[in-house]
Amino acid sequence: MTVEEDSPKAANRRKKVGFTESPLSPTPSADSETKRVYGIVFVILLVDLLAFTCILPLFPALFDYYGSHGEKDSTYSALQNFVTRIQLSLGIAPSPKSNSVLFGGILGSLFSFLQFVASPIVGALSDVYGRKPILVITTIGIAISYLVWSFSTTFTLFVIARIIGGISKGNISLGTAIVTDVSTPGTRGKGMAMVGIAFSLGFIIGPMIGAGFAAYSRRNGVVDIFLYPALFSLLLQILDLLLVVKFLPETLATTKRAKSVVQNLKESLNFIDPRRLVEFAAVKGLAAADRVHIRRVGMAYFLYLFFFSGLEFTLTFLMHSRFQYDSEQQGKMFLFIGIIMILVQGGFVRRMAPGREKRTALMGFGLTIPGFIIIALAGTQALVFLGLALYSTGSAVVAPCLSTLVANYGRDDQKGTVLGIFRSLGALARAFGPLFSSVLYWSFGPTVSYFIGGLMILFPLMILKR
Repeated sequence: MTVEEDSPKAANRRKKVGFTESPLSPTPSADSETKRVYGIVFVILLVDLLAFTCILPLFPALFDYYGSHGEKDSTYSALQNFVTRIQLSLGIAPSPKSNSVLFGGILGSLFSFLQFVASPIVGALSDVYGRKPILVITTIGIAISYLVWSFSTTFTLFVIARIIGGISKGNISLGTAIVTDVSTPGTRGKGMAMVGIAFSLGFIIGPMIGAGFAAYSRRNGVVDIFLYPALFSLLLQILDLLLVVKFLPETLATTKRAKSVVQNLKESLNFIDPRRLVEFAAVKGLAAADRVHIRRVGMAYFLYLFFFSGLEFTLTFLMHSRFQYDSEQQGKMFLFIGIIMILVQGGFVRRMAPGREKRTALMGFGLTIPGFIIIALAGTQALVFLGLALYSTGSAVVAPCLSTLVANYGRDDQKGTVLGIFRSLGALARAFGPLFSSVLYWSFGPTVSYFIGGLMILFPLMILKR
């Protein structure tokens, strides 16, 4: 370091742009700064998630829209012809609504797979160059995806928008890394809880906003139903960019950054190779018994999320086809699910006594199974919402309990790696779960797919119970 780099003048310059040269020490002022960073990260993630979840209740209507214009789009036509040939060869009667589910599953899995691949790379680059500059780049990328979406009068443009969004969607992992940077082991739980609250609020409010735009478009005869949600998401992402640039400090000190980009990217492959993920290979020095246990927790989480995420993704299509739900009604359904999850997580999970995580996770699996089976067989909306209440309660406890279980393994300096692998297993499950369930839905219909999917939750239950 040169004299200029170490001078008070240089320090002030770094302070002005929000960079710090050392981790926050446990002093009252540092504690206040940590809370400030938590608050900034919370707002940034909430705004990002509001933009991201705005599209969720619109998927059935969007695919109806692109289906009605499909003959004018080469991508949609090619995909439609391919699917029709498969249907005819298997003796399945062509169904536009079932095809919409399949197309949605393909796009959902593509988005999640790109996110699964990109997140470790984004994290590795942020370890070298700092959190803030990489977060600025990913936020710009997401904004570009919404800009393309606002012009997506064709299915091809919509696919391009989703691809750009999937590659750029590293904000959640970066937000988690920022919380880790500024926290201590004793305060990290509060920071992670704040990230979880941002998720819950985003998945409650965002779909309602998307549903509101859809209702407005329908009442006012707006043909391009995606236009207002896309522009709204774009404006939110621009706001997010301003928040990052103006208020977010750099939280990774230069003395703590990785030195080699190439080496760090190589290490990030541990979070992409499925075999190494399942083995928790990046966690060195684990006792043989501990490695067996952590693999069971990881595999139970992967299988649960694989089946759960697929059925969750096709839920809007089921409600659209079985009860003719429009986007506004879909938004209310997401509101119902979100409220139950917040009540369960805030009123039960947060107060749960340590040591009960495994038993509570098994209970969550046990509630999810009948929840999906009831949805499969339900002929009335009341029964569907009973199933939704069970599955929402189950899902609200499974992920936090399994996260706590897996965090018990490894040394203190390995906790980040353990949780990173755990999150990557979840991302991998979400990359293929929607495609699997959509193919099942497309081939056999919603009743069979939800019944089978519900029964499949027995596998992670049995793995965890061993």
